[in-house]
Amino acid sequence: MDLILWRHAEAEDLEETEEGCGADLSRRLTPKGERQALRMAAWLDRQLPEGVRVYCSPAVRTEQTVIALGRKYKARDELRPDGSVDELLQLVQWPDARQPALVVGHQPTLGRTVARLLDWREEDCSIRKGSVWWLRQRERDGRPQTVIVTVQTPELL
Repeated sequence: MDLILWRHAEAEDLEETEEGCGADLSRRLTPKGERQALRMAAWLDRQLPEGVRVYCSPAVRTEQTVIALGRKYKARDELRPDGSVDELLQLVQWPDARQPALVVGHQPTLGRTVARLLDWREEDCSIRKGSVWWLRQRERDGRPQTVIVTVQTPELL
């Protein structure tokens, strides 16, 4: 199974006067973030396998990021900024799903997912805004193994 994790592109800062998750969910992409999303979406569109399922957080900035891809997607509460690794993995049915999944989400959940699947000692991994981590579950010598297919940043595309 392939799991593609795409962190939302650069977004407006949360104003210190604004409080609560509702304010955070309404943050929009900056002009730079819009360019990042378009650049990464163009690359992804050429690379994504047939039948990929696309999910994103219900936050405005993640929906703006995934809309640049021009494919159908489902906004899911499990992917909110306060979501967990377990919720993400259950949603995409890792590692048992037959179809690949693309998740557009947030830190720290995406970084924690990478760290867990790669069995790193650290429980977190820093993922840059707009970047993609493409992971694959495979079997090697009768044992399941997670490998990194690629890591892409919009600045290098």
